[in-house]
Amino acid sequence: MTPQSLITTVVFAPLIGAIVAGLFGRRIGNMASQTVTTGLLILAAVLSWTIFAQWTWGGLEPFTIQLLPFINIGEFQSNWSIRLDGLSAVMLVVVTSVSCLVHVYSWGYMAEDDSKPRFFAYLSLFTFAMLALVTAADFMQLFFGWEGVGLASYLLIGFWFKKPTANAASIKAFVVNRVGDFGFALGIMTVFWMFGTIQFAEIFPKVPEFANQGWWFAGSYWHAVDLACALLFVGAMGKSAQFFLHTWLPDAMEGPTPVSALIHAATMVTAGVYMVCLLSPMFEYAPYTKQIVTLIGAVTALFAATVGLAQNDIKRVIAYSTCSQLGYMFFAAGVGAYQAAMFHLFTHAFFKALLFLGAGSVIHGMHHEQDMRKMGGLWKYLPITYVVMTIGTLAITGFGIPSLHLGFAGFYSKDTIIESAFAAGQQFGGVAYFAFVISLFAAGLTAFYSWRLAFMTFHGTPKWAHDDHGHDHGHAADDHASSAQIESHDEPLPNGHDDHGHGHDHKPHESPWIMLVPLILLAFGAVAAGYVFVDHFVGEGWKDFWRGAIFNGADNHILEHAHHSPTWVKWAPLAVSAVGFGIAYYVYIMREGLGAALAARKGPLWTFLYNKWFFDELYEATFVRAAKFLGDLFWKGGDQKIIDGLGPDGVSALSYKLGRRAGRLQSGYVYHYAFVMLLGVAGLLSYALWAWA
Repeated sequence: MTPQSLITTVVFAPLIGAIVAGLFGRRIGNMASQTVTTGLLILAAVLSWTIFAQWTWGGLEPFTIQLLPFINIGEFQSNWSIRLDGLSAVMLVVVTSVSCLVHVYSWGYMAEDDSKPRFFAYLSLFTFAMLALVTAADFMQLFFGWEGVGLASYLLIGFWFKKPTANAASIKAFVVNRVGDFGFALGIMTVFWMFGTIQFAEIFPKVPEFANQGWWFAGSYWHAVDLACALLFVGAMGKSAQFFLHTWLPDAMEGPTPVSALIHAATMVTAGVYMVCLLSPMFEYAPYTKQIVTLIGAVTALFAATVGLAQNDIKRVIAYSTCSQLGYMFFAAGVGAYQAAMFHLFTHAFFKALLFLGAGSVIHGMHHEQDMRKMGGLWKYLPITYVVMTIGTLAITGFGIPSLHLGFAGFYSKDTIIESAFAAGQQFGGVAYFAFVISLFAAGLTAFYSWRLAFMTFHGTPKWAHDDHGHDHGHAADDHASSAQIESHDEPLPNGHDDHGHGHDHKPHESPWIMLVPLILLAFGAVAAGYVFVDHFVGEGWKDFWRGAIFNGADNHILEHAHHSPTWVKWAPLAVSAVGFGIAYYVYIMREGLGAALAARKGPLWTFLYNKWFFDELYEATFVRAAKFLGDLFWKGGDQKIIDGLGPDGVSALSYKLGRRAGRLQSGYVYHYAFVMLLGVAGLLSYALWAWA
């Protein structure tokens, strides 16, 4: 098969699976739906790695194939195309690899659910939308994939639609992303206004010509490229859950755990990072927007890391770690190290999917318990899950030895980002230095909350007590349909049955092999992905690997300078991570119970972090209540009282009242009618006499 036919198969295989399972799932049954969707995803993953190997070692050159016309209106020309370059080759591997492993894992995790065809159809639809996004050759197809992953996320987050919290979370994700997507659409309009085209291949060569184009507004000259990039970045903020538009991401945990892994590791949240790197030819000519990207990314990395310190839901801790790591990727792109941002996106996919699916294995083994305060001592009962999650923890904390240049996947990518921020700070100062300082502080916080999760879950005193009959005291899974569980955001059993365990052993248990095999494969990626590909992504061979897919301006030598950072900069991430590990070990192992005691005090700092900086409350008090007030004002005041009151309702009411009063005159007595006639004649005569006079 030619590379063109390979990549076409990769893109459309998940769509075929989604159509088969979604439209015919009830007829063909659960097993056939799972087999078709999973088999096509495995095929797509194998072909994606084939393309990636040809790109990396076989000298495959970039190409674009046009499949069919999409939208053609005047100068607005969009064709459904498939683009292959360094960026799309990387994203194909990331998306299909994680998605196929999530499909396989879901065979075990969703075994008791009675809506498997619908679930697997949604997963495949999600994958197709993301593949359409990363292979787009113009803004229109990019927008199609952008909205496609938003739709699929809405369907998957609210998959258990009988849970009110799941419905609320899916609506929240949809609404918050509409805010970002509005900015994204305005950015596309600005690009079309400037260049007269939405084709990437036509836009990028023209950017230097239009770099100074703009207009005067409010006494200032606004550069159009800066404005376009800023608006496009608003879309990235929503899709990738950056500061201010991040509130939907933790609530997305209401979906099944495989959904969390797919959203956080490979699809929706990485779309914003990919888009900024794809548009590097534009962002390199938008210096003010790059500073905004750097600032927002750094603040997001700090914010999410601090909130992760105080969360008790195992999935929410990992969710906030995703938000923080996305902040790293964005400020890397903001300082000009787009290659480092994509490298961290690549490695992050492996260890973040590993952590989420590992958390799902813990939840499965703990009978759908998610609160880490009710765990402890699980390493004996879930040995494989314990080992792979420890590997994931070492990877996300960036453990490695700088002098040997040897470590886990996160060591290579995250340290490159930190060194790039330092290099940019030396060259440009300002916000880049701020990002460097924040990145080190956030690295220490990452180590603390990651090891806190590991210690609370797998070590210490077991918090799940048993009586002689094997029943579980204080277990939140005793009634999976209970309102208490809905309030605590625990996942229900997919089939809606309770788990009282009559005649069953309630001790934690390891997951089936259908769930463990994906974890083991992801663990290999979390260990080796950085070491194997560091030279290709950010090392000496990065120019040969990217082959123009990422553009660096003439004065952008950040990546080269990052490799020559001082020794203390190279060792600083390991030092702060060691401090974070030491504090977590002291609080949760040596002085077990100290963390719970500190939380029980509910001090102002703990309350601030536990309530996520009160963003939900702030948005509720401002935007939500304001929107509701305006809605009530226009509905009850404008529509009901003014429009309906003076319009149809008012006219009908007046007609009714006049009709009732006029109806009283119709008494049926002849002398009444004669009297009225006499009055009329008298009135007419009186008028005639007055007029003649």
